[in-house]
Amino acid sequence: MERSAQRLGRALVVIVNDSVVHGEHEDTTGPLVTELLEETGFIVDGVVAVSGDVVGIRNALNTAVIGGVDLVVTVGGTGVSPRDQTPDATQGVLDRPIPGIAEALRSSGLAAGAVDAGISRGLVGVSGSTLVVNLAGSRGAVRDGMATLSALVPHVIEQLSSLDDV
Repeated sequence: MERSAQRLGRALVVIVNDSVVHGEHEDTTGPLVTELLEETGFIVDGVVAVSGDVVGIRNALNTAVIGGVDLVVTVGGTGVSPRDQTPDATQGVLDRPIPGIAEALRSSGLAAGAVDAGISRGLVGVSGSTLVVNLAGSRGAVRDGMATLSALVPHVIEQLSSLDDV
């Protein structure tokens, strides 16, 4: 894929996975999301791994928002098990939800065969001037989710940037 000449802003990737945090498994989705974000036109500040508890996830999101990133993408913890708390943590950070993008991610993921994307409780919304997106944790959900987002995120970032000019 050709890299975008236009830069959309800064992004941060948050991997929600206890086994990555504890060094039991290597993170494979962080580099994938980073590559896809860079191809979309973002400068990725880094990849942060956090455990699946609400406090850890919320702290990572708040740090990203306070740090002024334009986009934060979480990966993992969006399912229906009691351990999946990413949407619960995200809800406490969002100022305004954008349910249409979350539904588009579920619909396109399911259509592409990423069942975890289809049953995801993931949220999308705005916190301050940062767009926050929850993706399901499989590589298929990430690939499909980023393809869906690449068409939508530039428009949202443009609208959020115009708020800074007011």
